[in-house]
Amino acid sequence: MTVWQGVQILIIGAARQGLASARYLTKKGARVTINDLRPEEDFFELQPELAQLSIQCEFGGHPISLLEGKDLIIVSGGVPIEIPLIQEAISQGIPVTNDSQLFMDAVPAPVIGITGSAGKTTTTMFIGEIIKAALPEGQKVWVGGNIGIPLIEHLDDIQTSDWVVLELSSFQLDLITRSPHIAVVLNITPNHLDRHKNLETYTQAKANILRYQSLKDTAVLNHENSGSMNLEPLVKGHLITFGIEKTNRNSPCVYCSEDKLTISNKDGDTVVMRRDEIQLRGDHNLLNALASCAAALAANFSPQAMRSGIMNVKSIPHRLEFVREWLGIQWFNDSIATTPERTIASILSFKEPLILLLGGRDKNLPWGDLVNLIHQRVKHVILFGESVELISNALGNVGVYEFPISITKCPSLYIAVQTAAKIAEPGDVVLLAPGGTSFDEFLDFEDRGQKFTQWVQELT
Repeated sequence: MTVWQGVQILIIGAARQGLASARYLTKKGARVTINDLRPEEDFFELQPELAQLSIQCEFGGHPISLLEGKDLIIVSGGVPIEIPLIQEAISQGIPVTNDSQLFMDAVPAPVIGITGSAGKTTTTMFIGEIIKAALPEGQKVWVGGNIGIPLIEHLDDIQTSDWVVLELSSFQLDLITRSPHIAVVLNITPNHLDRHKNLETYTQAKANILRYQSLKDTAVLNHENSGSMNLEPLVKGHLITFGIEKTNRNSPCVYCSEDKLTISNKDGDTVVMRRDEIQLRGDHNLLNALASCAAALAANFSPQAMRSGIMNVKSIPHRLEFVREWLGIQWFNDSIATTPERTIASILSFKEPLILLLGGRDKNLPWGDLVNLIHQRVKHVILFGESVELISNALGNVGVYEFPISITKCPSLYIAVQTAAKIAEPGDVVLLAPGGTSFDEFLDFEDRGQKFTQWVQELT
């Protein structure tokens, strides 16, 4: 394990990943400086803790002078690699890494890593629950990464007999040079092009989850998604695939046959569970469950544990989360739907008449397929936030007797909720599935989802 005593480290980004790394490395004896573009007053509540840990702070900018004397740069997920401070560090030959790499280098337990453009958190939760159901007393599963508390803070508590399940975003994978023992690629479709600039660069970041595997490791790919299967040439070890239809490939797969989740391998076909036993709505969650079974198969967990674990996941915050029924109207929070494609998956999860809350900040992604579906399925569209005019122009004019019946523009999500409450009728579903990020109005998608839930609960 790396000896951190006296090592001079600059951490760029003071969100949860950066702060977790700072706490861990300081306790290991490193001399840590933490830097963030946001002003000092944004970190008022953290100041006592940072002072107690003797962490140096530089807020309000990224001065190049911070590189002086530094042995290592750690970049938080939300910080673009292209900023001048990081580029200068690279040009000076200072190693640049992130908390996920530090964790992967040191973790003693086997790791299942999950990435994809959509479905990461749900699949991570499914797999975590499967392992909980499978492990005997005394062994533990640790679930984290891009969700919850960064697991670097718990490194010293993780035992070799435990399991780790990590959700890994493209931002975290960008700098990784160590892959998990079991790597799951759910899908790759256009996402985060405001950060990665093009699909090829985005895909290359995702590919790092497989790139450094060994012959003993296992890759889990979606045989119905070309973005996922295009990474097959990187597979060095075992391959298991998943999809709704059975594949004719020679490798083991998990699929859905006659509404039953089924494992197919050299031993024949084994039914895991009925589709209607999955507690979460939508075909996309069927795929997430199939992927989870494939990962569990790679880890040699039983079909009984797979069924039990998947059935234990009944709701996940901000992911098609049921908020309340009010005057015969159901309200759902899918704030995690930050791309048009994810909004499509949300819409297809419902048969009821829909009032769709759409907006936020655009990611430079195409809206055409979503617009076509809205014209077929959505009763009313309520636009809010920074991308109102962009989405309005994409939707175009609506004729008489065409869907949507109305398109309403609102300056904020709060006004959009109030507007939906006035428009909605008994039997309708009001769905927050924005299609854009939250950063025009909120801290993140969780903050947006929490505010939405609060405002819906306050309706009287």
